[in-house]
Amino acid sequence: MPKRKPSQRRKPETTPQPPRDRLAEIRAEIQDVQQQIETKRRDGRVIRTADELPKLFQAAHSEAAAAFGNGDLYMEKFIERPRHIEFQILADEHGKVITLGERECSIQRRHQKLLEESPSMRVTPKLRKQIAEKLENCLGEIGYQNAGTIEFLMDEDGSMHFIEMNTRIQVEHPVTEMVTGVDLVKAQIRIANGEKLSDIVPGPIDMRGHSIECRINAEHPEKFTPSAGKITAFNTPGGTGVRVDTAAYAEGVIPPYYDSLIAKLVTHGRDRDEAIARMSRALEMFIVEGIHTTIPLHRKIMENAEFRAAHFDTKFMERFLEQAKG
Repeated sequence: MPKRKPSQRRKPETTPQPPRDRLAEIRAEIQDVQQQIETKRRDGRVIRTADELPKLFQAAHSEAAAAFGNGDLYMEKFIERPRHIEFQILADEHGKVITLGERECSIQRRHQKLLEESPSMRVTPKLRKQIAEKLENCLGEIGYQNAGTIEFLMDEDGSMHFIEMNTRIQVEHPVTEMVTGVDLVKAQIRIANGEKLSDIVPGPIDMRGHSIECRINAEHPEKFTPSAGKITAFNTPGGTGVRVDTAAYAEGVIPPYYDSLIAKLVTHGRDRDEAIARMSRALEMFIVEGIHTTIPLHRKIMENAEFRAAHFDTKFMERFLEQAKG
């Protein structure tokens, strides 16, 4: 019989070390910066002082190298209590770009949006105009075409920090449609057909009133576990200023394989208070039986004093759920 070759044992891999000169360079860069810095790859490490840099830099570098084979990192300003605000745009192939205001998306859990509204109570007319002009100039310069959403984090002092651009329609687009009167999906199709924005959206964009959207998910409202199964009853609310986007129905089955969103409940009012009042009423009228949904959760959010006063940030749900435990 042929002899068996002895098994070759793999040598343990060593984690690449960050270049010493780069670490010294970063230390010098932040030595005089009196702001918090976040070193990120997957999960961010918050560096609050220059002395914390070597240890946290090495930890993030090692984790990235082990997970991806690449230990490169980037650093950005860490915002303690940000608001998540995004701007809606439309752009045609003829070089025209328009903005349609902003959406407030700070009510989220684990970075997943639960509720959106338009306009944001923190965006002033002056800031809205400044951001709109910058977006229209930048996107016109690169020749962007289509609907799109540009997302920002707003600092506590009101400054805006770019996150990313989504080159598509967003789940929360109905709130923009409600306050502008522009059918974004229809506009997107007409843009793809080569039509001019001046024909699709004639005249200036006027934002009228306030709109709120609650994402109705097939999840337990307290445990947030998925709730698949057959819907035994499904009655949607109606009335002035109420819109429901859904494909769900009584006797329909919610499978466990896909996103848990089953409906978008949207209200519009002359102001934010009226939009909240209509949303509270609509949530009470919305009947879904056979599965759990997040309707009870949204009812409680509508009653929350912090939410009603628009004094919130992306950490709102953490505080809200902690208070519910007590």
